[in-house]
Amino acid sequence: MTDEKLEAFGDELLEQPKAEAQEGNPTGNDGDMAVDEDRIEQLEGEKKELQDKYLRLYSEFENFRRRTAKEGMELRLSASKDLIMELLPVIDDFERGLEAVAKTGNEAAAVEGMGLIYNKMKAILERKGLKAMESKEKEFDPDLHEALTKLLAPNANMKGKVLDEIEKGYLLHDKVIRHAKVVVAE
Repeated sequence: MTDEKLEAFGDELLEQPKAEAQEGNPTGNDGDMAVDEDRIEQLEGEKKELQDKYLRLYSEFENFRRRTAKEGMELRLSASKDLIMELLPVIDDFERGLEAVAKTGNEAAAVEGMGLIYNKMKAILERKGLKAMESKEKEFDPDLHEALTKLLAPNANMKGKVLDEIEKGYLLHDKVIRHAKVVVAE
């Protein structure tokens, strides 16, 4: 209830005993008026008490709403912080690997080192729920794939299937976050 509605309700409660007193007491006996005034004072006290409860409840709700919004924002920020903290060692490994390649010029060692770093990063992301889609030679699914082009099928069994994957698609907790860009056989 808004403050205006609450006040109108309280005023209505106060007017009700007056109307009843006028209907029930045509002679205007003063003894009944004292009882009515006590009743009015009692109702006014209840009205103030209800208004106070309403204002306290409204304030508590506003504080709860603000606190919940703030906690939600902090949760989103801390979630990305955890992922970044896990990826920092991968960045360190890349930097060390680039320095080693620059000093030695050994391509075989560089390829091996980059493979190790790639596997480390992939494992971290998989623990967070990331999963690469396997699209090659699977049925084309517009919910998972984005067809970049169509080519003639090499055989009848390949019609409607993915011939090649241009860009890998990814799922995060079984929800598509990037569609696979594919070539489809027709």
